[in-house]
Amino acid sequence: KAPMDAVENAVTPAAPSTVANGTSSAIIVEEFEDLASLVRDDEASVSITVVGASGDLAKKKIFPALFALYYEGCLPKHFSIFGYARSKMTDAELRDMVSKTLTCRIDKRENCSEKMEEFLKRCFYHSGQYDSEEDFKELGKKIKQHEGPRVSNHLFYLSIPPNIFLDVVKCASKSASSVSGWTRVIVEKPFGRDSESSAALTKGLKQYLTEDQIFRIDHYLGKELVENLSVLRFSNLVFEPLWSRQYIRNVQLIFSEDFGTEGRGGYFDSYGIIRDIMQNHLLQILALFAMETPISLEAEDIRNEKVKVLRSMKPLRLEDVVIGQYKSHTKGGITYPGYTEDKTVPKGSLTPTFAAAALFINNARWDGVPFLMKAGKALHTKQAEIRVQFRHVPGNLYKGSFGTDLDRATNELVIRVQPDEGIYLKINNKIPGLGMRLDRSNLNLHYAARYPKEIPDAYERLLLDAIEGERRLFIRSDELDAAWELFTPLLKELEQKRMAPELYPYGSRGPVGAHYLAAKYNVRWGDLGGSEH
Repeated sequence: KAPMDAVENAVTPAAPSTVANGTSSAIIVEEFEDLASLVRDDEASVSITVVGASGDLAKKKIFPALFALYYEGCLPKHFSIFGYARSKMTDAELRDMVSKTLTCRIDKRENCSEKMEEFLKRCFYHSGQYDSEEDFKELGKKIKQHEGPRVSNHLFYLSIPPNIFLDVVKCASKSASSVSGWTRVIVEKPFGRDSESSAALTKGLKQYLTEDQIFRIDHYLGKELVENLSVLRFSNLVFEPLWSRQYIRNVQLIFSEDFGTEGRGGYFDSYGIIRDIMQNHLLQILALFAMETPISLEAEDIRNEKVKVLRSMKPLRLEDVVIGQYKSHTKGGITYPGYTEDKTVPKGSLTPTFAAAALFINNARWDGVPFLMKAGKALHTKQAEIRVQFRHVPGNLYKGSFGTDLDRATNELVIRVQPDEGIYLKINNKIPGLGMRLDRSNLNLHYAARYPKEIPDAYERLLLDAIEGERRLFIRSDELDAAWELFTPLLKELEQKRMAPELYPYGSRGPVGAHYLAAKYNVRWGDLGGSEH
């Protein structure tokens, strides 16, 4: 770190002392520190290497997110982007491939093509094997040429299958890591497939990296409405006092896609919906939702509280889980293929494409409150939402006006994560007129109407955080361990007993078993009550 030290020594006075005229030197020290940070920003360069640059994720998400950050002026002054993969490609071919997926913000279309040109000039390609130290050494040399004499910071994004993570980390840390600045590695899920493989992966990564260098990405944590969850709760007095078993009957975490595996069945079949969505995305949202108030907004304080939630969870029982798999269905003259009809899926596969589960947290705040999760592919709609159903009003004066179905009269807070982001609260209201008729209405915050600015993609936020060293939205190893401890026994039991999933038609609302599971805890799924948005 010698160059950095030289900069710091050049601009930082030895110690705060009293200046000759008797005034404290605190102000002078502050000015020096500002100058130091200016020099530091100007001197440092960031080199971002996308490993697996020819893959879908890199093309559709990572390069467009990096361009969006550049477009918004969020990337450092000196940066370069390197694509690394086995495919043979020139810099020009990489730029051509990347340019096809870049888009400019709707509200800032001016200078778009110029910005793209400037961005693409900073994109380079290096072809090599994932387990070759020699190839990574060559990549390291190429990075060094572009950095020049500046302090260098290296960020590696591993957009590759998990079975080659360790090879890449080993080669990159030995042959292409930064000498004078930081080196950080972003790891995409899946982080193993159970407690043992996850622990082995973490142990392997930590042979070459410290925990501080590992950024385990869960893109759901970068979504605007998930980030807003803590703001909604901790900065609004109307919600925080209600956030407990005393007022909340149940919480629902719902994820659905309206398409099947469509050619990605081979990858999906080895993991299934529980590993793909529940153990990470939905469980992370649950931990954020249910955690106690953290001491501060520092990454470690937030992650400490999330870990406490995960460790307080009751073991998952088989009778509290329903699994399903979509079958072919003809609708409007079009036949949609079933999961096992996908050529990339093994014949007779029992891998679930749908799962619903009831989870419970053993602590004073949430004791007895069912947290219902469901996730599925090939369902009737594409959405992700959090639904909080409140208890009935005790001794409700107006129950005669609701008829027999009191459930229809309870308040419900809905946080729609995607698509068409929004937050709405269902309340009861008198219908104008001479009689006493009540109606359910929504107090609705529709993001597109309230905030016309385009919402940044989750990958933009997470990449920027990784560059800035902000770990709040990344998953710590003990969080990962606690998440796997919850789901591993269930997954093993499902696989050992070869549990057959309940079949449901492509494009339907999922297996009937999910309704029985909810009814067992006196709950009705909130997303199945007809149109309400």
